[in-house]
Amino acid sequence: MPEPSRPYVPADTVTPERDITHQHFRPGDPVIIVKGIAGGELWGEAMTVVTPSWHTPTEEDGWRLRNPRGGTQTYITAHPRYMIHTSRLCRDCLTHQRALEDHILPRITPTSGPVDGGWYSVTLLNQLVHADDIRSPR
Repeated sequence: MPEPSRPYVPADTVTPERDITHQHFRPGDPVIIVKGIAGGELWGEAMTVVTPSWHTPTEEDGWRLRNPRGGTQTYITAHPRYMIHTSRLCRDCLTHQRALEDHILPRITPTSGPVDGGWYSVTLLNQLVHADDIRSPR
């Protein structure tokens, strides 16, 4: 039986170029990691910043994040460029979100359910890594 068709989701080439410092985030900040699209909008995982943590895939300062829904990956470590504030008006995060929307949304066919863009994977050490960070030596 043929595989069901999966909507085309363009590569996220915006996030790997984002220049944001570790100090931009603080413990307790609610953030989102944009993972794909749903209903013609960006879709992602809502998490809470917990504590500083070394991000091994990029060899840079990262943050330990908590997924409030729990599951097998309740805690992951992410690089600051992957995260967008959700609770406060943050010019840097809003600019990044708009850049993602401008780059990705015009090039997709809207779907009703979430479609993972395949931009991220999680290492055996529960480190979130963007597809471009896997390929680029930093």
